[in-house]
Amino acid sequence: MINLPISVLDLALVQSGSTTGRALAQMVTLARRAEQLGCSRFWVAEHHGSPAFASTVPPVLVARLAAETSSIRVGSGGVMLPNHSPLVVAEQFGTLGAFDPGRIDLGIGKGPGSPNAAYTDILRRGAPPISEEDYASQIRTLLDYLTPDESRSVRVSIAEDNPPQIWLLASSEPSAALAAELGLPISLAHHIRPANTEPTLAVYRERFKPSRWLDRPYAMVSLSVICAETDEYAEELARPADMLTAQFLTGQGSKFPTPEEAARHRFTPRERDFIGTLRNGQLRGGPETIGRHLTELVSRLSPDELILETSLYDIEDRMRSLELIAEQVVRP
Repeated sequence: MINLPISVLDLALVQSGSTTGRALAQMVTLARRAEQLGCSRFWVAEHHGSPAFASTVPPVLVARLAAETSSIRVGSGGVMLPNHSPLVVAEQFGTLGAFDPGRIDLGIGKGPGSPNAAYTDILRRGAPPISEEDYASQIRTLLDYLTPDESRSVRVSIAEDNPPQIWLLASSEPSAALAAELGLPISLAHHIRPANTEPTLAVYRERFKPSRWLDRPYAMVSLSVICAETDEYAEELARPADMLTAQFLTGQGSKFPTPEEAARHRFTPRERDFIGTLRNGQLRGGPETIGRHLTELVSRLSPDELILETSLYDIEDRMRSLELIAEQVVRP
């Protein structure tokens, strides 16, 4: 058993043979179940150019999620800030905060949100890759818009009364150092770059400075978790997720594969190697196995919270996975 808040990161998976509308309806269903299970927050990602994900516009999804739930925090994990004007992001999430005070999170990242360079070029209007200095400047500008200051010529008044809770997403030391300098909570992308988690977390904790946003370091670790009744069944359920991962390597784009499609797929050695590089950030197994792995991870990293992403074809399997994991958790 672990004594720690748990949250959910959802990608609004579009199933093979289904529609984006159904994917978004299932996102809402999962959010409601997460709320019933006592999860702390429900986040959606920003993804572009992949038929497998319907999570392209986080503020729109967050608005719907907030309207369909009553107590769980909802937010982005995250908005890719270089794709957007900081002013517009402040206005969007300030408006969300005005509708649902105290429930809105704004997780910020700097990635493109797409493996397709053509999408990145359009989203960023042909701008070159953003530097660490420019990204830090954009973050500071966004924070300024969310901070009341009558002397400023440009103010986002709608965001000043009920600003969102700001988070920085990080998988590298520069992003962790920025979050520490600004005194912001951090969400570590362990499910993407597991080898970077410990050094990134160390930098954040060593350099953290209290701020108006946060008085002590607060680190959430993201994991890809699939829990089923047995270890064997969890591995069977995970095969479509592995097939989707392999598609990122080859650049092929399709909806989230069915179990039957995944069963027919023959992974190449290159695909298996690529999938293997991510396995340290992915937990699969029955309740005892998942509980043991979570206990070990919490003991090693001492996170303040875990946020779990579960890529399964069937929404009932996704909810069951979350239910089994929730049974391993004692709420603080």
